[in-house]
Amino acid sequence: MAPAMRGRIGNLPLDLTSFVGRRHEVTEARRLLSASRLVTLTGIGGVGKTRLALRVAADSRRAFDDGVWLVEFGERRDPQLAAEAVAAALGLREQSAVPTTQILTDYLASRKMLLVLDNCEHLIDAVAKLAEALLRACPELRILATSREPLAIGGETVFRVPPMSFPVPDGSTPTRALAEYEAVNLFVERAGAAVPGFELTEDNRDTILAICAELDGLPLPIELAAARLRAMSVNQVLERLTDRFRLLTGGGRAAPDRQQTLRMSIDWSHDLCAPTEQELWRRLSIFPRGFELDAAEAIAAGDLAAHDLLDIVASLVDKSILIREEYDGVVRYRLLETLRDYGLERLHAAGEHDALRRRHRDWYQTLTRQCEDEWIGPNQPAWVARLERERSNLRDALEYCMTKPGEAENGLRIANVLYMFWISRGLLNEGRLWLGRALAAQGGDPTPERVKALAAAALLAANQGDVAAGEALVAEASDVAARIGDRETDVDVIDAAGHLQIYAGDPSEAIRLLRSILDTVRAGRNRLRHVTTVLGLATATAVLREREETTQYTAEVLDITSAHGESIYRSYALSMQGLALWHDAPEEARPLFEQAVKLSGDVDDLLGTAVCVEALAWTATATHDFPRGATLLGAADTLWSAAGNPGVVIPALRYNREEARGLCQRALGDRAFDAAVRQGSGFTRDEIVVFAAEGELPRQGSAERAATDLTPREQEVAELVAQGLTNRAIAEQLVISQRTVHGHVEHVLAKLGFNSRTQIAAWVVEQGKQVEDDAV
Repeated sequence: MAPAMRGRIGNLPLDLTSFVGRRHEVTEARRLLSASRLVTLTGIGGVGKTRLALRVAADSRRAFDDGVWLVEFGERRDPQLAAEAVAAALGLREQSAVPTTQILTDYLASRKMLLVLDNCEHLIDAVAKLAEALLRACPELRILATSREPLAIGGETVFRVPPMSFPVPDGSTPTRALAEYEAVNLFVERAGAAVPGFELTEDNRDTILAICAELDGLPLPIELAAARLRAMSVNQVLERLTDRFRLLTGGGRAAPDRQQTLRMSIDWSHDLCAPTEQELWRRLSIFPRGFELDAAEAIAAGDLAAHDLLDIVASLVDKSILIREEYDGVVRYRLLETLRDYGLERLHAAGEHDALRRRHRDWYQTLTRQCEDEWIGPNQPAWVARLERERSNLRDALEYCMTKPGEAENGLRIANVLYMFWISRGLLNEGRLWLGRALAAQGGDPTPERVKALAAAALLAANQGDVAAGEALVAEASDVAARIGDRETDVDVIDAAGHLQIYAGDPSEAIRLLRSILDTVRAGRNRLRHVTTVLGLATATAVLREREETTQYTAEVLDITSAHGESIYRSYALSMQGLALWHDAPEEARPLFEQAVKLSGDVDDLLGTAVCVEALAWTATATHDFPRGATLLGAADTLWSAAGNPGVVIPALRYNREEARGLCQRALGDRAFDAAVRQGSGFTRDEIVVFAAEGELPRQGSAERAATDLTPREQEVAELVAQGLTNRAIAEQLVISQRTVHGHVEHVLAKLGFNSRTQIAAWVVEQGKQVEDDAV
């Protein structure tokens, strides 16, 4: 297996704010990581465990040939999905019936890699078990974990993250020496972000020191305090903060002191909010991993008008209560976990939690119904992206249905819609788990939703090659349908049984079953069922090379999907049309596969893209374009591997792959063939789509492409860095602020994929050599 089309060095996020202090902690954690294969950073909430872990991981990149990968468990609630979280972070798609832990151990066994497991405390047993299994089976793997408690497994080294350093606020420390203290630096830097031009002075130094001392050097409350400067003076911040501490000194004595301090700081931040802001804060805590405005308006707004809600959300962002994030032009908001936990406590205390949780489930169930109605339509790519962003909320809605008496049928309804999403994204293990849980919770009542769920689970199993499980599920669905006695439910069973036979290697039986319901689905109003049934017939007839029948069925699918601007099933229809042609008329098949790969690429359908690229490799080989065929085989290998799939899923087509590979190898010779395969396997996913659809090889390597993204000012700063100038010296020479220089340097590092000024300098020198060579 290989990661799914990502950068080769991992998935660490870029820092949005500067990393302040922690030199000793970074050095010590790196030393421990060099000596121990499992290092766990522990400490109270808000102490900065995650930020420290990310910095240690970024600084350690060179030591890990296969990258540094972040796995965030904060949004996860189901221990059974711990392994799936790691697989998702690595970009491994679930297309195999093998348990995910085994997939991970197989993938990581020979790799030199660092995994950063973040926020493990609420899944401590599951994560500890998984970590132990991975470390035992993967000798070159190391793990850096963050948790409020140790994993408590053999070989673990625990490093407790302390608060940031701060001086005794007694006036004895000279102002010039305050820069040595991390808490002071953090406050001043974040205050400068809140109030441009803010500086540490003789006039405010004692007040700042008092604030840092009152907050015990904890990064989170220090950042919250600094953000308050948008509306208050430093003296007002200290006065308010000190008053709040005095009010709360009598409570919670059993809790650790620093935990009390954190709670006090959050209480203080809460009290600084207007009543409407406090109310929205606690209501927004119902979202487990963020939300978009339409969800907030429907679930948490109460009597607020839409424009008032937006104003309050913006105010909460300004006050650092909410974090604003943007995904491909879509804005989402989320609470830090500590602030969300605080909001949930307030929500329970207000007696609103149960009603909000129910409203949350209802809204996301409505969202999935809308998605189902529009799935065969022009909004399909947007729906795929939306469901991806809402996975945590959808899991939470499903969890509600699993745990509330009488709600399991609603769980089946949600899961049955999400089946389309799970299969398009390759989340087969997750889909099978939720469908299994929903079926178990429902208890066996004979309902149409139960039949649909059994059929969906059967097809997920079939896509993983687990035909036996699929057959058992179809048999159970048939029994339940017989008890219901409804024609539409019978159609669901027969459709699943027909598709299952394609994977079982009996396309003729698949055709018989699917034809038996064809008139019914054509006459019905379920457009998705119509498309999938006819597409199943197209697939089965294409496998049997029945060109006329395949053309008729694909034309029917294309008529529907093209008229409605749909992408996923249109891509598959074009692929099946090409599949029926390629063996006898490869030149006619090629443009069909090229159209299909563009469509699958637009919706990030990894499995669909793999099918198209594989088929294009066969057509290139059939037309004696062996270099292209071998390159496409390498690209297809990467896609299949990224999907967690051994290769072609349909048994009848496996010979085509073996034949194409053999022909290319004999025509090119071992060395040229291997080189072409390596070239294709090194492409990114976007590069694969462009090469497969248009025949264009990537013009530049990834480092060269990144270099062209530098602005003229960033290029100028990079050259001055190469001359050995400090940020201050660069600022003086360019007549800009040090903060601006720092931002330029961070952008250069990010764009070039570097983590040190030395690398920038080496890159500038190399660029100069290339210019000289080109001139010669």
